[in-house]
Amino acid sequence: MKLSVIIPTYNEENYVEKAIRSVRFADEIIVVDSFSTDKTLEIAEKYNCKITQRKFDNFSNQKNHALEFATGEWVLFVDADERIPYALKQEIKAAMTSGKHAGYKLNFPHFYMNRFLYNHSDNVLRLVKRANCRFEGLVHEKLIIDGSIGQLKNPVLHFTYKGLLHYISKKDSYAWFQAEQMLKKGKKATYFHLGFKPFYRFFRSYILRKGFMDGIPGLAVASINAYGVFSRYVKLMLLQRGLK
Repeated sequence: MKLSVIIPTYNEENYVEKAIRSVRFADEIIVVDSFSTDKTLEIAEKYNCKITQRKFDNFSNQKNHALEFATGEWVLFVDADERIPYALKQEIKAAMTSGKHAGYKLNFPHFYMNRFLYNHSDNVLRLVKRANCRFEGLVHEKLIIDGSIGQLKNPVLHFTYKGLLHYISKKDSYAWFQAEQMLKKGKKATYFHLGFKPFYRFFRSYILRKGFMDGIPGLAVASINAYGVFSRYVKLMLLQRGLK
C-alpha cells in the first residue's frame, strides 16, 4: 500500500521540518505552499518533498489542489505544526493493510500553555483512500469519502499554541471565513446568536467535555473558543449590513 502525505504550508520554517521528519515512513510527501517568504521551501527541498505552490483562497481548494499530485492509494493530511509519533505510524500502517475502512479519524488533543489538554481533543478524518475523496467548506473543511470510517487510538501531537495573540488572531481569521460561508447559505445573525451561542460553546467546552479538568489552560481554551463563536456572529452581522 503506497501512502502519500500532504502538508499545507505558509511561512512554517519553525515547524515544518519536524512534521516532515515524522512522516518519512510515507512513500511520498507533498508540500502545497501558499508562496512562503521564509525558509519553508528550502527545508522541504532538503527532504526531497514534492512541492507545489498555489495562492491561498480557502483550505478546501488548497488541499484539493495537492490531491492532484498524490500517487498513493492512501493519503494522510498533516499540518506543519503536527507530528506523527511512532505508535501512530504503526497503527496507520496496520489500518491501511486491514481493508476494514475507506478512511480513519485521528485524535488531536489540544496543546496549550505547554501541555496537552486531553479533555480538549478532536477526532478528525485525515487518513483516507485517495479514490473519490475531496474537501468541501472554506474553513474547518470537511473531507468527503466513499465508504466507512474507522477511528485510530494513538494521538497526533498537535502544537497549536504559538502564543496568546496568535491564537486569538487565528480565531478571528477563521471567523471571517465562517461568516462568509454562513452568509452564502442565507443564514442570519441575531442577538440570540450573539448571546446564547458563545455561552453554550463555553459550557460545552468547559463542562460537558470536562475542560475544567485541564486547569487554567482548560478555562482559557473554553473562553477563547466562546470568543471565536461570538466573533463569527458579529462578523456575519457586519456582512449582512454591508459594513465589512
